[in-house]
Amino acid sequence: MIITPAATTSPEGKTILAGLQDRFQLADSKVQEIVSDILDAVRDRGDAALIEYTQKFDSPDFKPEQLKVSDQELADAYGLVDLPFMEALQLAIDRIRNFHEREKEQSWMVTEENGTITGRLVQPVEVAGLYVPGGQGGKTPLVSSVLMNGLPAAIAGVERRVMMTVPSADGSINPALLVAAQEIGITEIYKAGSAWAIGALAFGTESVPKVDVIVGPGNQFVTEAKRQVSGRVKIDMIAGPSEVLIIADQTANPAHIAADMLAQAEHDPQALSMLVTTSEEIAQQVVTELTEQLEQLNRQDIARTSLRQRGVILIADNLHQAMEIANQIAAEHLEIIVENPFNWLPKIKHAGAIFLGPHTPESAGDYMAGPNHVLPTMGTARFSSALGVETFIKKSSIISYSAEALQAHGEHIQQLANLEGLTAHARSVALRLRNK
Repeated sequence: MIITPAATTSPEGKTILAGLQDRFQLADSKVQEIVSDILDAVRDRGDAALIEYTQKFDSPDFKPEQLKVSDQELADAYGLVDLPFMEALQLAIDRIRNFHEREKEQSWMVTEENGTITGRLVQPVEVAGLYVPGGQGGKTPLVSSVLMNGLPAAIAGVERRVMMTVPSADGSINPALLVAAQEIGITEIYKAGSAWAIGALAFGTESVPKVDVIVGPGNQFVTEAKRQVSGRVKIDMIAGPSEVLIIADQTANPAHIAADMLAQAEHDPQALSMLVTTSEEIAQQVVTELTEQLEQLNRQDIARTSLRQRGVILIADNLHQAMEIANQIAAEHLEIIVENPFNWLPKIKHAGAIFLGPHTPESAGDYMAGPNHVLPTMGTARFSSALGVETFIKKSSIISYSAEALQAHGEHIQQLANLEGLTAHARSVALRLRNK
C-alpha cells in the first residue's frame, strides 16, 4: 500500500501529527559548506566563477559571451512558440496582474493641529533579481515562475528587473521563458543557475548587477544560497519542498483528491501530500485511486517515492478537529473539499493559500487564478505570506515637528531620554527649547 490511513487519535496518527508540526529544516552542513564556497568564489571572481560553474554543471561549451541573453535570442524566441501558448500566457498575465494591482500601497501623512507631521513613504526597491529554475534542462520551462515573480515587481514600480535562469546543455534558454519575460517587460536575462546565480545577484559581477531583493524557487542549493545572502539583500522566503493539505468530508470525490495529491507528489520526492478526512471510506478509496492514477503519470517514479516516504492520510473525528489540524500544520496549499466550504473559512488561521470547493484544484492557483503561487512552506504560514507587491517595496517613516510641537513634547522626550541614560538625546531637545 502506498499510504496507510491512520486515525488522528491513534498512536501512529499522533506521531505523524507531531512530525508535521515540526517539519521546518535547513540544508545539512555539507550543503551549507558547498554553497558557502560557491558564494565566496562568485564574490571573489565574478563572471569567471559563473562561467566555470555553468560549464561544469549545465553547459560544457558555455562561452563568456553567452552569459547575457542577446537581443537576437529574444527576438527569435517569438518564432519558436505557438498561438495556443501565447493565448494561455496572455490570459495568465492579465489575471495575475489584475490580482496584484489590488496589493499596491500608498504613501500617507497626517498633520496635527500643533504642526506635527508624521507619515510613511512607500517606495519600490531599485533592482530586483528574479530566479527561474531550469526545469529539466530546459525541457519543462517554468513560465509561471517568470510571471509570479516578475509581475508583482513591475506593479511595485521596480525600475530594473534582472532574471537569472539555467541554460540548456547547448547554452540556450527555452523560448517560452524568453517570450514570457518579454511580455511582462523583462529583457535583462542572464544564463546562470543554482547557488552561483544567487551569488551573482547578491554581490554583483562584471556583467550581473547587484540587486536589492532576490525572489524565486529552487532546489536546496538555491534555497541555502538565499539564506546565506539574506541580510545583505532581501529574499522572499526560506522555502522547503512543496506541500498540500486536503480537508475532505464524505461529499468529496476520491478521484479528485488523489489527483490533487499526485499533483504535489510529482514535484519532488520530498514533496508532501496530505489528506485529513472525516470519512474512513473516502480514505480507503483515495488509496485505491492513488495506486491507479500513478500509472498514468509521466513522473510516476518521483510521485511514488514522494507518497511512500512522505504521503499522509489521517482520519479525523469531525471537521472541527480537521480544521484544528489544518491550523497546526499551516500548509503551503490548503484545499477544503467539504459541503459548504465557505462556512469553514473563518476557522482557518494559518495557510499559504486556501482553495475552496470541489472545483478548485491547487493547479488553478499555480497558473491561472491570479494570486501568487510563491507561498510559505514548512509551517511558516503561521507568520509569513505569499510573495506579492509588498515583497518589492520598502517604507520610510516621515517626521516633521514645528516649534510648537517640540515645545509640547520636549519635556516628555527629555524625561524618557534621561531615564535611559542618554543625556545627549535629552540635550538635543533642551537646546532647541532654550533657543526658541
